[in-house]
Amino acid sequence: MSIVTILWVAVAVAVVLALAVGYVLLRRRRQGLRRRFGPEYERTLNEQDSRGEAEQELRAREKRFDTFDITPLTPASRQTYAQQWAKLQERFVDAPGPAVTEADELVITVMAERGYPTEDFEQQLADLSVVHGRTLHHYRQAHEISRRAAPAEASTEDLRQAMVHYRVLFEELLDDGDEHHPQPATAREKEPALTDDSQQR
Repeated sequence: MSIVTILWVAVAVAVVLALAVGYVLLRRRRQGLRRRFGPEYERTLNEQDSRGEAEQELRAREKRFDTFDITPLTPASRQTYAQQWAKLQERFVDAPGPAVTEADELVITVMAERGYPTEDFEQQLADLSVVHGRTLHHYRQAHEISRRAAPAEASTEDLRQAMVHYRVLFEELLDDGDEHHPQPATAREKEPALTDDSQQR
């Protein structure tokens, strides 16, 4: 076998190895994105023209997220917010629309204290997706119902569902990042109860 042939074989082997390594790394990065973003991975994939563009978008979200100073709530803040949520659930019975609107505002307040930007809803979704991708659909649904609550286009059952959806993200934001503090009991109370009077509204 000539030297030239040996060189060509060596180059071919090197190329094959490089492609194999590249494929393995790409697959690992893809699996990492799937694990981190959960359902948001598929949602982003459906919104973009290609898988490459979708994954580039998700990696851009990760880079932006890394610039934030996300911190857990203090025990005092956690307790205060849990108490506020409990009061909202009580308020829901007599004023479901305003309670849902206030629930939206409370979630945003907690986000801001944790260190998340809150200036734009779509950007909120993108930023939250890095850590809360598996429950983010609850926030989307809650926000959509809340948007319809002001002009009274949402039914009482819709509003009750909005409270349930808000609570999922609220509880995560309350305790995410501080594994030494279990969720307060007040934030784990049952879904907003609807009395006969509230159902007739």
